[in-house]
Amino acid sequence: MKFLIILAWKNLSRYKKRTIITAGALAFGIGLYIFMDSMLMGAEVESERNLIWFETSSARIMHQDYWSEKDSLPLKYALDNTDELLARLDKEGIAATPRTVFFGEIIMLKDPYPEDGSMFTKIFAIDPATDEDVFEFKKTIEAGRYLEPGEEGVMLGSWLAEDIGAEIGFPLTIVTRGRDGYKQTIDVEVVGIINCPNPYINRASLFIPLDTADYYLAMEGGVTEIDLKYKDYNEAEKVSIELEKKLGKDLNGWVILPWQILAKDYVMFSEMKKGGSSIFLLLVFVIAAVGVSNTMLMAVFERERELGMMRAMGMKDSQVKTTFFIEAAGIGIIGSIFGIILGVILDFWLVNYGIDFSFMIRDMDIGYRISGIFYGAWNFTTMIQALIIGVFMTVGVAYFPIRRGLKLEITECLRDK
Repeated sequence: MKFLIILAWKNLSRYKKRTIITAGALAFGIGLYIFMDSMLMGAEVESERNLIWFETSSARIMHQDYWSEKDSLPLKYALDNTDELLARLDKEGIAATPRTVFFGEIIMLKDPYPEDGSMFTKIFAIDPATDEDVFEFKKTIEAGRYLEPGEEGVMLGSWLAEDIGAEIGFPLTIVTRGRDGYKQTIDVEVVGIINCPNPYINRASLFIPLDTADYYLAMEGGVTEIDLKYKDYNEAEKVSIELEKKLGKDLNGWVILPWQILAKDYVMFSEMKKGGSSIFLLLVFVIAAVGVSNTMLMAVFERERELGMMRAMGMKDSQVKTTFFIEAAGIGIIGSIFGIILGVILDFWLVNYGIDFSFMIRDMDIGYRISGIFYGAWNFTTMIQALIIGVFMTVGVAYFPIRRGLKLEITECLRDK
């Protein structure tokens, strides 16, 4: 075996140009594979985090009949008498904040706005004192300030503010319907503009104080939801089930839904993206495999005389085959190592600087909860897998050219051509 390894290494050294070209093609494929995996993984992690930090929270308590009509944001299924439940959640060590979410039409009048106009949007009535315990909006203030309890103020997403031409101090009129069904008009002033990494929030969301909404909507202390923050949102389904059992009658028939259910459409989209990404990454390896296979095929047929001489000198077909397999594995190791080095260099740039897609995300929905820069994520498991796949792939694609070469008769291999 030692002789065969030395012979294979000498062949790699002797055919340097071919070795470099083949290993280079493999290195490029593996480097691209690591880079794409990093970008997709980073987008997945950041998108999931932005979904929970700014949209769904880890889990949500709501009326058991609310979910079936969630798209219309009905106020009739409000949760009443929540003080005891909030105290119980605090006792369990779980951060919680009440909210009322409803639709409304915002009306802008020319001067100070560029022109008269109106649009329907989603409005979040939040408790400024506790909302920051669950969500991260206070950290995303781009202009102005955060909401204060009891004020007739509003915070806007930065894209929405840009679309309607709103600035700090501008007035807005919100037209909606209260819990009793009567139309209500709320005059507010823009006090803050948030630049949130979640495009869904940036694009069309308003925030007003909970007690202000309670007064105008005649909620009488009722809220449409209580949002929860768990220590590990990845365990949200398990923790929600355990929490329901602990709270028992304190829930009063209300339900706890983890973010995986609240964002069911996103979860389905994410699974579809993973499937499409896997196919893309497979194609990268197929292209690399075709290049390696073609090179190995040329190597075998260009060295027919050498192959015939080795067999004529008494080497068994199995030994010849092993020599070529070791040679192919050597190319796989060299190509994989340089591919990983290339992937690490690309990943370093992607993780630290990212790729700015804000020009595209601003005007279209690509599904991810990322409003601008896509950052990568380190995935050392993928690098190890790439090394193993690279070696086995080169050995695998070398099998057929070697087998075909060994089918030739020794005399045919040695014949002058």
